[in-house]
Amino acid sequence: MSKPQAHVAAAKKTEVKELISLFSKYPIIGIVNMEGLPSSQLGGLKKALRGKADLYMTKRRLMKIAIEEAKSKVPQLETIIPHLKGMPAFLFTKENPFALYKFLKKNKSPAPAKAGQESPRDITVPAGPTPFAPGPVISELAAVGIKAGVENGKVAVRQDSLVIKQGEKFKGPLAAMLARLGIEPMEIGLNVVAVFEKGIIYDRNVLDIDETQFMANLMGAASEAFNLAADIAYLTDDNKELLIGIAFREAKAVALESKFLADLVAAEIVEQAEREARAVAGEAKVEVSHERETPAQHPNDGHAHAQAEKLASELKDKGTLR
Repeated sequence: MSKPQAHVAAAKKTEVKELISLFSKYPIIGIVNMEGLPSSQLGGLKKALRGKADLYMTKRRLMKIAIEEAKSKVPQLETIIPHLKGMPAFLFTKENPFALYKFLKKNKSPAPAKAGQESPRDITVPAGPTPFAPGPVISELAAVGIKAGVENGKVAVRQDSLVIKQGEKFKGPLAAMLARLGIEPMEIGLNVVAVFEKGIIYDRNVLDIDETQFMANLMGAASEAFNLAADIAYLTDDNKELLIGIAFREAKAVALESKFLADLVAAEIVEQAEREARAVAGEAKVEVSHERETPAQHPNDGHAHAQAEKLASELKDKGTLR
């Protein structure tokens, strides 16, 4: 008896060492629940995983021993222990956690529910015809919460009926009736419980994302961040051209408004002064023609011409106007 025990102990030690080595080798560790997975489908999944991930199955106790021994080299590794549920196994990979989850979800197949299994989601039987002929099946449907009657010689569900909520366990009659209706609420495959990466645990609620909605949210957040940075004049590589353009236009407007003689606005200031002078001169001529009196110099006429001449003189002194 002692020899077989020694052999078993040695085999277990070998498994623990293999696990410790895998914990250090792979940056991403998936924790999956294989409960309810038929052996026939397991072979197909292993084949599909080839080149993507290594599936490792062993006893839960050996998993915990390996984790305890490896946690000094892999920080926070012990945080995966609470996620060892059902019939746990490890998936060792270098794939992105979200890509791994998407791959495993894609490789699941629908299956009928069995008594005692937890419902993965709320299950609603839709209103409409069934393949059943009138008979005792009407009362059987009613017994599981489905209102039915006879329409056109067939049994029909009269209204949408919520028969079980997520997390509730299927009872035998409901599981059997859903199978008869062709409703397969379960999914057969590797059920990802969580994924460990560099000390962080991603549970399946985080991993199961709508990529289209995620990208839309990401683009919306980026747009809002860009607008906020622009509003508060926070300079970044992405908005520097925009902010410099805004600052230039605002500075130019201030210079024109205050008649500040700078190289970029000098010509415009002179043109503006000349337009004002011509406008004043025009007003003076109109007044003279209406009054038909000896023309008297408009009080602003000489001032406007003098202002224009003064600006021109200053620009010449600065070398802007030639």
